[in-house]
Amino acid sequence: MARPKDNGEYRAALRGLQIELVKLQRHLIRHEEKVLIVLEGRDGAGKDSTIKAITEHLSPRETRVMALGKPSDRERSQWYFQRYVPHLPSGGEIVLFNRSWYNRAGVERVMGFCSKQDCEDFLDAVPIFEHLLVRSGIRFFKYYLDIDKDEQKQRLQSRRDDPLKQWKISPIDNAALKHWKDYSRARDTMLTRTSSALAPWTIVRANHKPTARLNLIRDLLGRLDYADKAKPKQIAPDRSVVFPFDLDALHDGRLSA
Repeated sequence: MARPKDNGEYRAALRGLQIELVKLQRHLIRHEEKVLIVLEGRDGAGKDSTIKAITEHLSPRETRVMALGKPSDRERSQWYFQRYVPHLPSGGEIVLFNRSWYNRAGVERVMGFCSKQDCEDFLDAVPIFEHLLVRSGIRFFKYYLDIDKDEQKQRLQSRRDDPLKQWKISPIDNAALKHWKDYSRARDTMLTRTSSALAPWTIVRANHKPTARLNLIRDLLGRLDYADKAKPKQIAPDRSVVFPFDLDALHDGRLSA
């Protein structure tokens, strides 16, 4: 599936998919179903804009976006997953995590904010935790937005240059490029250790933001049933852009090195 030729084509395609998302939400509310979406990726991967595209026309009463900050001293003394549990969806809700418990396998690991044993314990525990979520009736989707080093460098620079993006700047940005290889290794370990049959990872090649957004939404819609759903051909994603994670992706060029 080709990239949108211009912004007009992109907005038209997005509008059609957003109409499908509204249909989906009406179905979820009617049947009290629960949907949880986790978006992960490097700094600048496009998580914010993707979430905005998904939620733009959804009901704010039944849609929540969670982007938790640094844990408090009290939270640091708790079971690691404890502070995330209160934010899980109830019946009829869609919850999107802009970064999630996977901070432990990414930034915390790379930047030394947790011990090696803490990370190992997390990697062992997270499949069990996620299986409990799925078996409780939550429809659970994990997307990793992948960009290459040059693209990240450009996007981080645009944050510094654009006065409307100043809120995105953090001290971690300065370390992102310096620790590129470390983040790559952490990503590969995370994907390998935490992708399971009940809670698989889906990779989104996100160097071109509009194409990534459209195809992620198509993939999500295609994996859920709802009334008056568009024909499969209308919401079929480009599998060169969005695809289920497998071990071959670590070596065949589908993931940034």
